[in-house]
Amino acid sequence: MERMAACACGHLRVFCTDEPDKVSLCHCLACQRRTGSAFGIAAFFARDHVRVEGPSLSYERPSDSGFPVLLHFCPDCGSTVFWEPRRKADMIAVGVGSFADPAFPAPSQSVYAEFKHPWLGDIG
Repeated sequence: MERMAACACGHLRVFCTDEPDKVSLCHCLACQRRTGSAFGIAAFFARDHVRVEGPSLSYERPSDSGFPVLLHFCPDCGSTVFWEPRRKADMIAVGVGSFADPAFPAPSQSVYAEFKHPWLGDIG
């Protein structure tokens, strides 16, 4: 199976084969800022199961793990589509919303619950 994730304008696309190794819901403050929402959701794929097409710019930020994260975003619309967690160099993380697929597998874990917004209740 191949899935395609894309930015808002469609110029940056990521094609992922196979199922994600993990889908994670993250409440950390960095993900809240990156998404403009209360959390981020990432699907982690083995690097060799990911193909990127189109232009991207990148921004490297520190993380709580001590390993930087390299975020890739569209230079035209600014959407962050995928990132490279240096702590897991063999993986590529793709924003689940970039797949625009309501049938995408649900998160199997939730992290940084100490930053979770209380109004989310049982979500994540």
